[in-house]
Amino acid sequence: MKIVAVEDLHVDGGWDDWSFLKLTTDTGLVGWSEFNQARGRRGLAQVIRGLADLVIGEDPRNVGKLAAKLYSATQSTTGGLQSLAAGAYENACLDLKAKALGVPVYELFGGALRQSMPVYWSHCGLYRAKSAHLFGSVIDAAPVRSVADLEALGAEVKAKGFGALKTNLLRFAPGQNAAVARGAGAFELNVTKELVDMVVAQLETLRGGAGAGVGLMMDLNFNFKPEGFRRMARAVEDFDMTWLEMDSHAPAALAGIRATSRTPIASLEAVLGRRALLPYLDAQAVDVAIVDVVFNGMLESVKMAALLDAYDVNVAAHNSHGPLGSLMSAHFCSVIPNFRIMEYDEDEVPWRRALLTQPWTVKNGSFQLPTGPGWGADIVEDVVRAHPPRH
Repeated sequence: MKIVAVEDLHVDGGWDDWSFLKLTTDTGLVGWSEFNQARGRRGLAQVIRGLADLVIGEDPRNVGKLAAKLYSATQSTTGGLQSLAAGAYENACLDLKAKALGVPVYELFGGALRQSMPVYWSHCGLYRAKSAHLFGSVIDAAPVRSVADLEALGAEVKAKGFGALKTNLLRFAPGQNAAVARGAGAFELNVTKELVDMVVAQLETLRGGAGAGVGLMMDLNFNFKPEGFRRMARAVEDFDMTWLEMDSHAPAALAGIRATSRTPIASLEAVLGRRALLPYLDAQAVDVAIVDVVFNGMLESVKMAALLDAYDVNVAAHNSHGPLGSLMSAHFCSVIPNFRIMEYDEDEVPWRRALLTQPWTVKNGSFQLPTGPGWGADIVEDVVRAHPPRH
């Protein structure tokens, strides 16, 4: 079996475009993976195309060899778009190998430890606020136009059986689209009392709707410096949150925040590969590590999870992608012993599920593991073409 064609496809996902890599072989068998070039990852498709010569003519069943070849060819720029591109190829080859054997991808990693993965409702309120124009028109759900609207959303999370939700710090301003609130200043990212009051009000409202039995998380991303993260951590202590999520390129700074916070700290979604992960582990920087199988590739992601397990750190799957990304995340979560919880976007455009030949199931707040060969579903190209990307 040889790879004879490489193709990238893109589709409108409502608030983001979703991107897929298609590998075609001389036997007619096709392998799929998802990649994400939203926001700071623009240009990833061009990088993937640029690496095509390294994989065309290769046997995709030799996944380890191909992964090593791609790493060797890109190690002078590892950790950026080159690593993301290598991960996309690796995942598509795993799909091909598993299909050739007639088994799900998770069987290539020793089999599944669990058949269902608890998920949390991610970006809870974010999409309904930033893309409010889609809700009630394209999507059959109420938009969020103020903090007060979050109470009904919290109640919806509980009613649908989710055990936890994660939100983002939102800024609502009259006459303007809602936005993720960042620290004050274009570069300084200083925390202000206004921002602290906003996060408290937002969490109070969501807790009021969801009730005490639904776990609360908030993702602050890279939007503050350590001073601001520490102040936010103090402000949310009384909510007994599942975790407070933040990103930092400084392991010692993150460890310092964790050491002074009563709220568990989750991070590391932006860390690519084991080598970059190790300094955070040596610093004991996080309570929960966030690993992305779409970014890293499943081979590397499982190795990262094994390294984290050696430090007694559990893993939450980062999954802010499209429909195939959710299947890939489920395969990853099913094979690692130190699994914590899986990210999942409940809000969706009407054609999201139609993009897959076999839709997924979320039951009682848990994602059900696919059972078909490969990832368990292929991309329906007619649906992709019917919804061209916006960016």
